[in-house]
Amino acid sequence: MLKLGEVVAYKTDTVWGFGCNPLDEVAVSKIYEIKKRDLKKPLILMSNNFDNLKKYIKFIPNYAYDLIEKYLPGGLTLIFEKSDLCPDFIVANGNTVGIRIPDSDDFRKLLDDRGEKVLATTSCNLSNEEPVKNYSEALEKFSDIVTVVKPINDIENENVPSTVLLCEKENYKILRQGVIKL
Repeated sequence: MLKLGEVVAYKTDTVWGFGCNPLDEVAVSKIYEIKKRDLKKPLILMSNNFDNLKKYIKFIPNYAYDLIEKYLPGGLTLIFEKSDLCPDFIVANGNTVGIRIPDSDDFRKLLDDRGEKVLATTSCNLSNEEPVKNYSEALEKFSDIVTVVKPINDIENENVPSTVLLCEKENYKILRQGVIKL
């Protein structure tokens, strides 16, 4: 479905997400439409390996490698200055890109099955609502408009979002305190 430009709903280690091919502008626009998301709010890029995300980042401060080593895969989103390879339509024409590597067998299986390495993604919900909690809720709310990927197990997540850090040249700023406490 992803190769055909479709959006999928899938389980991660924090909250359920919507994802699509990050190079497909039409698919990215579908996420905005489904969520009723403000076009000024960027999506993030997720992969199962940091090497797959590096090309979308212009500069990676040395301290960020320590954060990556310690917390990824896991519930941490790092925001960096984007490279020229990162499509503007993913980042709402901004100059930064968020990246994340979930600690999730479901997410790894989704990427392995897809044969690709990166998804453009956001939480699986309508804007200003809580993310869905499980497969049944994802099916009920979104199966008529996206493919809902059945998880390996349907144990509910705690629904605590990732911690979000803005990585500047010298240090980071916490933009959202989430599952990882810093």
